[in-house]
Order: sequence, then C-alpha cells, then structure tokens
Amino acid sequence: MPIFRNAQFEISIAKPSGLPPPSGPEVAFAGRSNAGKSSAINTLAGHVRLAYVSKTPGRTQLINFFRLNNGALLVNLPGYGYAAVPEKVRRDWQGLIETYLKKRESLIGLVLIMDSRHPLTPLDRQMINWFAGTGRPMHVLLTKSDKLSRGAAAATLQDVRAQLRPLGPLVTVQLFSSLKKSGVEEAERVIGGWLNGDAAPPDEAGEETKAPDQGT
Repeated sequence: MPIFRNAQFEISIAKPSGLPPPSGPEVAFAGRSNAGKSSAINTLAGHVRLAYVSKTPGRTQLINFFRLNNGALLVNLPGYGYAAVPEKVRRDWQGLIETYLKKRESLIGLVLIMDSRHPLTPLDRQMINWFAGTGRPMHVLLTKSDKLSRGAAAATLQDVRAQLRPLGPLVTVQLFSSLKKSGVEEAERVIGGWLNGDAAPPDEAGEETKAPDQGT
C-alpha cells in the first residue's frame, strides 16, 4: 500500500511548547502560500480533504501532524511568503517553523513545494539554503506541472535540478501534478527511501541562514 494512504489526523499545534513528544520518524511538508501544498498532500494520501485546501492563502496557521500506517508522521507546516497577514502573526509562524525544523530530532526530511511556473523564488531559495545546512534530505515537488507544456515542464525540471545540484545529493527534484495525479510514485519512492534509511535515491540528486518569513 502507498505509504501516505489512510493517514489519520493526530494533532495541531500553534506554539513550540505544544509539540508532542517524538513518536516516530517525521516527514515535513513546506512551501509558499498557494503553491499547492495541501493539494499535493491530499493527492499523496488519496484523500480529498486530509489537508485543508483554501482559495485564500494564509489559512494554514498551525503545524498539523498526520499519522501514517507505518507509524511515521506527515507534518504539514504553515505556508510562507503570504504578505496579507499581521506582522506579529508572521513572526509567530516563523518562530514556530524555525523551532520545529531546527530542534525536532524525529524530523528525517523536508518535502518542499514549489509552483513549477514560478520556481526558486527568493523565499524558496532562503528555505533551501537554510534547511540544506541541517544535513537532512530535501525533496522538491514542482507542482502544477500540468499547467505547462511537456517541453516547458521538462525544461523547468532540468533548470531547477541544475541550479540545486551544487547542494549535493541530499536535495532532489521532481515534477508533480495533483490534477493529473502524476509524480506520486516518484515522491513515494524518495520519501520511502528516507523512512528506510536512504538519504537520497541513486538515480537523481538534486544547504545557515534564517528560515523564510512564514505566512500561508
């Protein structure tokens, strides 16, 4: 069975002090607001509303934990880069995300969501450069690839891989479409490898600064 199927909501937390005790390996999902993170999670899980999908960016304000059948946890982080929220809210989110990503010992890797039509924004690069410095693997999902022609999607994939290649084999990249359900098997193979103790797949591999401003 695919590793994300039958994921079950476990807990939401709003402050670092609310983080539950580690109880299994955790794979976190992060990305700019409106990049398709919730849709990607729902597609991987085969669930229409596991992660809330909103037409209004800025709705995911908590860290949400979902338990997988194998005992691991999928962790949905607040999106970043959404300006139309109060500055204090953005600072609180940023502190929450930084605490989780820096100090969570059970975190084994990060799935970073980027819109394939607008990849590697300054905030994406900030997150990539910051998280790569932790020594944990990162897998980039270039979402909404169905919005591009096949040639344009292939060119974007090649370009993003080339730009991230200097970061080494712990940073990997793929195309993904929630609408077409494409890229699911590749994502499961990479993340499944993390859960099995493999830092990066053998066929494709692809960074301390401050984590990006958090919004969603």
